[in-house]
Amino acid sequence: MSDATPPAGDIEFAQQPVTDQSFENALAKARNGERLTVADGVELITTGTDVEGIHRRRKELVLEAADRRRAEVVGDEVTFVANLNNNVTTACNTGCLFCNFKDRSEQFRSDYQEEHGGFTKTPSESRRIVEDALDRGIYEVCSVSGLHPALALDDGHVEILEASDRGDLNYRPASEYDTDPGTYCEQIRSMDVGGVHVHSMTPEEAYHARRGTDWSYREVYRRLKDAGLDSVPGTAAEILVDEVRDVICPGKIGSAEWLEAMEAAADVGLGTTSTIMYGHVENARHRVEHLRKVRALQDRTGAITEFVPLSFVHEETPLYDRGMVEGGASADEDELMIAVSRLFLDNIDHIQSSWVKYGDAGGLKMLTCGADDFMGTILSEEITKRAGGDYGEFRSVREYADMITAIGRTPVERSTDYEHRRVVDPDAEVLGPTLGPRADGTPLVR
Repeated sequence: MSDATPPAGDIEFAQQPVTDQSFENALAKARNGERLTVADGVELITTGTDVEGIHRRRKELVLEAADRRRAEVVGDEVTFVANLNNNVTTACNTGCLFCNFKDRSEQFRSDYQEEHGGFTKTPSESRRIVEDALDRGIYEVCSVSGLHPALALDDGHVEILEASDRGDLNYRPASEYDTDPGTYCEQIRSMDVGGVHVHSMTPEEAYHARRGTDWSYREVYRRLKDAGLDSVPGTAAEILVDEVRDVICPGKIGSAEWLEAMEAAADVGLGTTSTIMYGHVENARHRVEHLRKVRALQDRTGAITEFVPLSFVHEETPLYDRGMVEGGASADEDELMIAVSRLFLDNIDHIQSSWVKYGDAGGLKMLTCGADDFMGTILSEEITKRAGGDYGEFRSVREYADMITAIGRTPVERSTDYEHRRVVDPDAEVLGPTLGPRADGTPLVR
């Protein structure tokens, strides 16, 4: 993608948010619990294609319908997980225009003399970080990283890449870098310590872990599961419409391959989550088409535990720097994204509100628009911070209890898969996690 990329307003997409449906009919279907069509979803998420902008009263009707659906499906509990983010590396050459997390991998090579601010962790460093967090009481370690050229699936994959004469595999041996990241399987094994739940290996990372081979995604995820992987984050989805991906992340896998990888993860017995990253160049129809594909994936697999709308943080990203976007989604768009996700995804019980993306006040508001999960404690959070996000990097159990009870809901600590839950007593003198392998109820940070 050249620096001459046109602004978003100049991009001509084939898919447009225009329908023959009416807002009133779509709302009636949503209220009745009928499965919504894409046209229904477009009407709801735009508050009607017969009006310009957001219709205030119609928006409130959509939010009310979603909040009622949330209460019917999951009740008044608001869940959260005690977790750690351990991202292995920022080295990445994919060139996504929405991202400022990555650093060009050339900067990590031993012959590069300048400071670049990025990082790569060895497997032993990852183990020490997870061990420390286990003693604090975490249940889950989440790891989502850049596509370091030296990262391969395992030693057998390294041999294949070393022997290949292809120049399109984005591979360089670890010996050329200051820090050896090991292999994906080594990193997973290093984090699989003490009974912690390992949540890692997005479809994009799985693609990186099979490059240059004829391995299927099933084979890749089977090996990762054998190494200790417990579930797969459905990130790198962005917008599952290729005309949008061709603009914002042309170096990434396409929509069909993302879905193929997610289905393969489910086939080998791994739980998954799902996401959307919205508020950049896409339009309302793209958002709903994305929901349709996620819903169809869940129809096939039943493996998706939650859906996570991620509002685009535009500052310090190439999309913003190149003038392709002026900002991210509005508060109205955020609320409608949460609400329509709840109404459209009739086969996914849990919709997450991200306090990292929305902030505390905005995140709590989303819990009245259809969301029922409030993320995790994330002892480290680099990705949004590097993109210019303003919000915190850590959330304590005490903060969760105070915020959730303030809106009249019940705080509940959960496992990654939502199967294990503990209602939190907000009046307890000391509040900490209890579900993690070493959790004893003391605060995460002391």
